[in-house]
Amino acid sequence: MQLTIDSDNNTLFCKDAEGERHMPLYCDEAFKIISNLWVKAGWNAKYLYTFSWMGRPIIQFPEDLVRVQEMIFQLKPDVILETGVAHGGSLIFYASLFEAMRCKGRVIGIDIEIRPHNRAEIEAHPLFDRITLIEGSSVDTETLQKAHALIAPGQKVLVILDSNHLRDHVRAELEAYCDLVCPGSYIVATDGVMREVADIPRGTPSWIDDNPSTAAREFAEAHPEFELTEPPFTFNESTLDFQITHWPGAWLRRR
Repeated sequence: MQLTIDSDNNTLFCKDAEGERHMPLYCDEAFKIISNLWVKAGWNAKYLYTFSWMGRPIIQFPEDLVRVQEMIFQLKPDVILETGVAHGGSLIFYASLFEAMRCKGRVIGIDIEIRPHNRAEIEAHPLFDRITLIEGSSVDTETLQKAHALIAPGQKVLVILDSNHLRDHVRAELEAYCDLVCPGSYIVATDGVMREVADIPRGTPSWIDDNPSTAAREFAEAHPEFELTEPPFTFNESTLDFQITHWPGAWLRRR
């Protein structure tokens, strides 16, 4: 892609696979083009590695955190199950939302390795009473049995997949955890942005197909009880009809 931004004349020129386009700089299409490039540049600069939530590093795109908060407030799940723990920031984030909503929500975090210093920090956090940690591969039978045992029949569960992001692993996780999702709730295959950043220095060419979005699309094709649909805006006084996200093609809603 070639972009020319003329801020003196308020125009943008774009040349890409779709052809050549001239447009006003301050229009929705120009905003989308510039934002997509900003997302790629931010990925390469490790922008999302600069944030924390209530004392714990949270390696998430801020826009996605606000969007998932909107959905959680609407859905009010009893349990949020997340694969991938890392520093524990997202577990603390979800627990803090439950705390703010004054509900009994719980968070389950699963990771193949929870490093001792991260475990110690998570367990010492004031919100740890809402969190349960499971160490083990997210697709191993023993891990699945432990996770399922923590969820009572009839509970509303939101599943967020944020561990190994390669297609085959995400597809295996989707198959392993989809039965926990009740009608109206979601299983979310995060970080499909990998397909968009495959061609940058910190990307990998194989990510074009080997990514969570591909896994989610294949899963939806095989499971008609799920629809691949992004939660709508809960508030929108703009003319925008798209989101800036690291989670494109991520949201699988049980019909």
